[in-house]
Amino acid sequence: EVQLVDSGGGLVQAGGSLRLSCAASGFTLQNYAITWFRQAPGKELEGISCSSINDATTYYADSVKGRFGISRDNGKDTMYLQMDSLKPEDTAVYYCATMVTTICSSENMDVMARVRGPGVWGQGTQVTVSS
Repeated sequence: EVQLVDSGGGLVQAGGSLRLSCAASGFTLQNYAITWFRQAPGKELEGISCSSINDATTYYADSVKGRFGISRDNGKDTMYLQMDSLKPEDTAVYYCATMVTTICSSENMDVMARVRGPGVWGQGTQVTVSS
């Protein structure tokens, strides 16, 4: 079965760190551009970071730039989102996903967020940041 399983969410105090993981099964992650989204309560799905198929290009939304880092371990078919200096406004459900294009861009993530697809999506992991 082709799937992504994300994990690593939890409750953390403001200023703290978390690392989200997203393990792929049924396919090879290195063949895809990867991305992370989040959805805060009452808000739309937001694309926050992506990395191209060869990791040559990465993108971060202004809201997380300088604090979050996207990476992958192709040997483990796993992608990661390192989140530092967390703020209460980072509270959301976080989703990993593969992109159907090789290009990492805010435009491609916007399309994915509007249709919640295409590509393979994780089930989501809750991150709660307390003040």
